[in-house]
Amino acid sequence: MRLHDLKPKAGSRTRRKRIGRGRGSGQGKTSGRGTKGQLSRAGSSVRPGFEGGQMPIYRRLPKRGFNNARFTTTYLPVNLKDLEEKFEVGARADEEAIRKAGLANGKCDGVKILGVGKLTKKLAVVASAFSASAKASIEAAGGSCELVSPPVEEEPKAKSKKPKADSPAKETPKAAPPAKETPKAEAPAEEAESSDEVSKASEPEGDAPKG
Repeated sequence: MRLHDLKPKAGSRTRRKRIGRGRGSGQGKTSGRGTKGQLSRAGSSVRPGFEGGQMPIYRRLPKRGFNNARFTTTYLPVNLKDLEEKFEVGARADEEAIRKAGLANGKCDGVKILGVGKLTKKLAVVASAFSASAKASIEAAGGSCELVSPPVEEEPKAKSKKPKADSPAKETPKAAPPAKETPKAEAPAEEAESSDEVSKASEPEGDAPKG
């Protein structure tokens, strides 16, 4: 039996707490709130850790060093007396069966068998860890102990960045090819001859005679 299994007797009723009924009511003159102050007012509430506005203790204390509590291996403890009570002779008690029997709850890295109590049944116990006394008791009863390594979490792979399909890569402008030089058209032969005649006519025939 655990604390959450405790329940009042069927049909029983608890009287409600009557406050503000004077000193003879059992709650005193101030109904259990004390004299004055913030907590004595109706509707007052103070969050955990609040110290009235002064620097709270969790900020006054220095934080130094490294704590690897995040990376510790945690086991759920299971005692021999619980195995004796929940399992039959010759049964296989692994983590799944232990959880179904209600002997282990919550997240963990495995189950550890502890040597609290006595075990008289022959069981095949599969767990992540055994105490020395538990292992000796299980083997003395004719059972077996099988170790299972805790699961190892795989590290997430780094995602490779891929170019977006919507934004195509900018094309670099291609250099324009050099312009081809056009060959000069040759003057026709007739025009060349006429130009030679004009130039000869413009030239003087000779020096003028001196008088």
